[in-house]
Amino acid sequence: MRFSVPERPSLAGLEAKWAERWESDGTYRYQGDLSKSVYSIDTPPPTVSGTLHIGHVLSYTHTDIIARFKRMAGYDVFYPIGWDDNGVPTERRVQNYFGVRCEPELPYQPDFTPPANPGKEQIPISRRNFIELCQRLTEEDEKVFENLWRTIGLSVDWSKTYTTIGHRSQLISQASFLRMVRVGQAYSHESPTLWDVDFRTAISQAELEDRAAPGAYHRVRFSADDGNFVEIETTRPELIPACVGLVAHPDDVRYKSLFGKTVRTPLFEVPVEIHPHPLADPDKGSGIAMVCTFGDLTDVTWWRELSLPTRPLMGRDGRFASEIPFGSEGWLSSDVEKANANYHEIARKAANGARKRIVELLEESGDLIGEPKPITHPVKYYEKGERPLEIVTSRQWFISTMDKKERLVQLGQGLNWVPEFMRVRYENWVEGLNSDWNISRQRYFGIPIPIWYPTDADGNPDFSSPILPDESMLPIDPQISTPPGYSETQRDKPNGFTADPDVMDTWATSSLTPQIATGWLRNDEDFARLFPMDLRPQGQDIIRTWLFYTVLRSELEHGVSPWKTAMISGFVLDPDRKKMSKTKGNVVTPMPLAEEYGADALRYWSAGSRPGVDTAADPGQMKVGRRLAIKILNSAKFVFSIASQDLSLEDGLGPVQLEPIDLALLSELDLLIKQATEALDEYDHTRGIELIEKLFWTFCDDFIELVKLRAYGGGTESNLHIASDSESISARIALLTGTSILLRLIAPYLPYATEEAWSWWSAESIHATSWPLPGEPLREAQRIAALLGVGLDTNSSHSSDNLLDITSEVLSLLRRVKTEAKVSVKTPLTQVELLVEPDYLESIGTAMEDLARACAVQGSIALSEGTVGTGRVSLLRANIVS
Repeated sequence: MRFSVPERPSLAGLEAKWAERWESDGTYRYQGDLSKSVYSIDTPPPTVSGTLHIGHVLSYTHTDIIARFKRMAGYDVFYPIGWDDNGVPTERRVQNYFGVRCEPELPYQPDFTPPANPGKEQIPISRRNFIELCQRLTEEDEKVFENLWRTIGLSVDWSKTYTTIGHRSQLISQASFLRMVRVGQAYSHESPTLWDVDFRTAISQAELEDRAAPGAYHRVRFSADDGNFVEIETTRPELIPACVGLVAHPDDVRYKSLFGKTVRTPLFEVPVEIHPHPLADPDKGSGIAMVCTFGDLTDVTWWRELSLPTRPLMGRDGRFASEIPFGSEGWLSSDVEKANANYHEIARKAANGARKRIVELLEESGDLIGEPKPITHPVKYYEKGERPLEIVTSRQWFISTMDKKERLVQLGQGLNWVPEFMRVRYENWVEGLNSDWNISRQRYFGIPIPIWYPTDADGNPDFSSPILPDESMLPIDPQISTPPGYSETQRDKPNGFTADPDVMDTWATSSLTPQIATGWLRNDEDFARLFPMDLRPQGQDIIRTWLFYTVLRSELEHGVSPWKTAMISGFVLDPDRKKMSKTKGNVVTPMPLAEEYGADALRYWSAGSRPGVDTAADPGQMKVGRRLAIKILNSAKFVFSIASQDLSLEDGLGPVQLEPIDLALLSELDLLIKQATEALDEYDHTRGIELIEKLFWTFCDDFIELVKLRAYGGGTESNLHIASDSESISARIALLTGTSILLRLIAPYLPYATEEAWSWWSAESIHATSWPLPGEPLREAQRIAALLGVGLDTNSSHSSDNLLDITSEVLSLLRRVKTEAKVSVKTPLTQVELLVEPDYLESIGTAMEDLARACAVQGSIALSEGTVGTGRVSLLRANIVS
């Protein structure tokens, strides 16, 4: 056999070398081969406006290991990649990067060029100019992301790349939306909406997060006509002018007599009724609460269930309205002048400023009881926001969700969850839903809501009669396109039409990634073959968003779950096992690590973390991974170098019988194949690499050392234990078989080092070869024997269980003798005697010649039968030849 082995194998440059070769050869392309079973992956499209961190490498590597395994196992793997490039984060990045802000009423400037060095003041530009800058920056960001993924060695099919703002995504998102509108699953409604005052957009329940924030309880008195007072406690006294009622628990004896009666709000003298409601907590504060429109989600519940009036004050900019007409309908007050004067004190103030002034006014009026009591309490924020959310009344688009909770739980129970306990998180989220999904956003860089509205004689839109385009018109931007039957001159005019100004939430598009990737509405044959998909890998933090929404959309459109398995990754912690965050400055970025240790080393570290388990970014494990990659190259070079040595074979050499220790290696390989395959089939890549790595190091540290002299056809320096041709050929067959099987088993984990080593004896990519099957070690040995020009006698060969293990145990004992004596490993030993447990005496005897060669033993190794305290063998005697 001939091999093309470099003189000095190195990891340097392997990523660039093989990434380019894989792409040019189409190694990972989906073939659409009808003779093969398909394995399809709904790959997470990363948000390109963010920064990739080490956690991305962890989770995407987990997916890639499975993809590579399935491909080698004979599947036609459909493994696309997408970029999530629309939404609020992208807009914020564009604003900061180019120093601009969107003013949709401004005209388009075809020749607009952003400043090279943006100043502090952002330049106002048109919506179209702003969208063009968003597209420009995301395209640049996508190149950075792609470079990292190619470096890490993701075996995605780059020809299947999509973006969540691209033509394909717009078509599918808008078509799905219109279908839901037509059957009543999507609807628009004016209602209280969670609102981020900085991004100036509505927020859905799934995008909320609670953050601990300082606050204070203010005890405030409301006056009754009989001269008595009712005292409430509130953290938001600035919303007193928006108060529409008080509530207490129906069983609270302190307030039962007050239900149905009215009191007046302090400062504004607005009459409000006291109501019973079971959500009121008798143990919280004074036990009676103020209902405002709106301070929090509980206010919304009380307002809706008690049919209370609406007194909205907070604007979309997070400031109080400039004036309120106290004394008019809906704003009754027994002292209009006082109410208007006090409101004037907080008009156009933000929440904090208004709160401070209201507290001062309450102190002056005597309606503040005692000092405010400082507290720390959970406050709702948009997950990407910096200020607490407000609740404002606005018209939004919703997808019906609440009536499908039972079915969504059922679909979740039908999924294979890896790990299983993540299913509970999904179920808890579904069961805790309290509103339909708000999918409209008051932003610019997103997929437009594809709807127009007719306008009446006064130019007001008729929201009850939306104009829907035909699917053949899609994708469209209604602010540019004209509805059928209208002309552009009628836009925003009386008796004309107006476009819906909003875009879809980014999750409204990302929830359709299975349909976008698999060809829905574009290629019926592909879609039927690929959907439902096999695997959805993702982070645990987006179970409530991406996973849940995707299940919902699949149920609404297709009536099935979108995939068979959901594999959920854990979080990555910093080396001190603390959660990484930008504010702490402990975020670990992957590219410097890839440059220092190599991509295979990062992948090895990633493989050491099971799905759903948090892990630390540990450079120590990356060093271990690099050592493994180097050992792969060096061991393959050594084996190929031995196998390339000529042997002067005896004339008429018949079929070779494998030596027992060689056959033992094949037996261990066969067991490993079964165990590793089972682990990867169960998505336990960590158990897989643990098993593979254990035998790999046994192969390198013990087996190669045991048989290398036999493989060369030699013996010790004293010319004892000379191997026969048949014994030498047996060793070479075993060494090459072990290398072939182990390289293929390691390939999904460390694709670069294994590809490099494999290329020294095969023109075919290792990633296009087959995953080893049970029984393959012996079949591979037969194939290699034929390449060596000999036959293989498999009928008379036999080996005992655990022979390789016990031989390694003896090898370790004899090495220790030399280590403790501080002599070279080549130093001869003599008068070696071993005590062996009876069950292993016969089998260990078959390996004595190899042990003698490996340890330079002069003479025979004596074996005695007996009971060993620990282990299976102990060393009775071994003398060092001086």
